Amino acid sequence: MSPPPSFRPVGRFAPSPTGDLHLGSALAALAAWASARRRGGRFVWRVEDLDGPRAVPGAAGRQIEDARWLGLDWNEGPDVGGPHGPYRQSERGDVYRAALRALAEGGHLFPCRVSRRDLRELASAPHGPDGGTPYPASLRPTDLAPGWFDDPAARADAALRFRVPPGEVSFEDAVAGRVVEDVRRSVGDFVLERRDGVVAYQLAVVVDDLAMGVTEVVRGHDLLHSTARQILLIRALGGRVPAYAHVPLLVAADGEKLSKRDDSLTIRSLRAAGVAAEAVVGWLAATLGQGDVGRRTPAEVAATFEIGRVRPDPVPVPDDLAGRLLAS
Repeated sequence: MSPPPSFRPVGRFAPSPTGDLHLGSALAALAAWASARRRGGRFVWRVEDLDGPRAVPGAAGRQIEDARWLGLDWNEGPDVGGPHGPYRQSERGDVYRAALRALAEGGHLFPCRVSRRDLRELASAPHGPDGGTPYPASLRPTDLAPGWFDDPAARADAALRFRVPPGEVSFEDAVAGRVVEDVRRSVGDFVLERRDGVVAYQLAVVVDDLAMGVTEVVRGHDLLHSTARQILLIRALGGRVPAYAHVPLLVAADGEKLSKRDDSLTIRSLRAAGVAAEAVVGWLAATLGQGDVGRRTPAEVAATFEIGRVRPDPVPVPDDLAGRLLAS
């Protein structure tokens, strides 16, 4: 069902502060921003810093600075506040714990002490699309006592896994098309809280999107494989499934995957080289199928942005991109 004409979407961008804003992340940010702004929607900036050891000090602030240099803005975020804060995942532990409790009370969780190594050693275990071994339903505990969630003994040295229901999950992605996945076969029961108490990405992103009223998720194609799991969690939490669009990944000129550690392809490095923000935005817009390469502002991109023009195929980045942008 199509939304009513008065519907205003809520989009978001949620980078991990593991380094400076990369060109590929900026591509996803522009697409998400333009898609929401095209229809007068709100935009949320969120920091996904659950993985503390990988977070680089100061990176979150530099990412915000570089996005603002490009011309992006947001209605809610760690630097501007808003009604749904805090906007750093590391500060939202109580929200995640409440969601875990709700899932446990609904019968969707169980404690698990089976390690990845144990799974790999299963004699005839098939492998999922990510190379991992799906967690079989046969390993679920059958003797969980009522109130186990609050029993320290029941949860000692245990991760918390989500009970994946049988059947396929299908959704229409605005870029990738129709996607169908049997999560029980491809992934199996998946972890929502690690043994050390750190909440998994799959839970945090769903809880945050629901809490912040996100209606459309526009992000990189590398996260397409997470979507079916997230839809199952949304349903289990009684939420409304957002619209999805997974934009193409950027690759090296030879087709190999770009490394986010390649400093030459960060927005900060392009700024330092003297490239104009409008040149970067214009190249990103053209990469998203929104017209020819040329200098443009985000507002100009949003004015005519159509997510249906975005193609899913990986996009090669020229070796001399900075030089081309300087000359544009």
